[in-house]
Amino acid sequence: MTQAPLTDPAVGPISDPLQAVELGRASLFLQAVGLQFDLITATEVRAHLEVTEEHHTPWGITHGGLYATVIESVTSVGASFAVQDKGMFAVGVNNQTDFLRPHVRGRLDVVSTPIQQGRTLQLWSAELTNSAGKAIARGQVRLFNQALPDA
Repeated sequence: MTQAPLTDPAVGPISDPLQAVELGRASLFLQAVGLQFDLITATEVRAHLEVTEEHHTPWGITHGGLYATVIESVTSVGASFAVQDKGMFAVGVNNQTDFLRPHVRGRLDVVSTPIQQGRTLQLWSAELTNSAGKAIARGQVRLFNQALPDA
């Protein structure tokens, strides 16, 4: 599938989807997550983050909201990339995240792929794994394909 280039008002056309998500437009909330995208296509997203004490609950383990945020983020980016050539982006309408084992610190890798990609809705899954390859969290997000607002 050929993708039309993304655009940014400040820099013009963006042919690299990694550049599009790393232009510094992320909110402070997403910047605090520290998610780094490694691969973005219409059928796969790979990313990673370093978990630190700043991501912890008062009990010293990673907050589940971090996992839900990462899953929502990677699935939204992949689903949006899949429909951007149609002048659309994808917005999550349901996020189901399962927390499988505690994690304290260190790198987590995430891989996301679509389960179903339709005209109006998509369903993507994502899994976060630790450096030993053990699943830490997994989830799926139902996304609605939304038309971009008129400029």
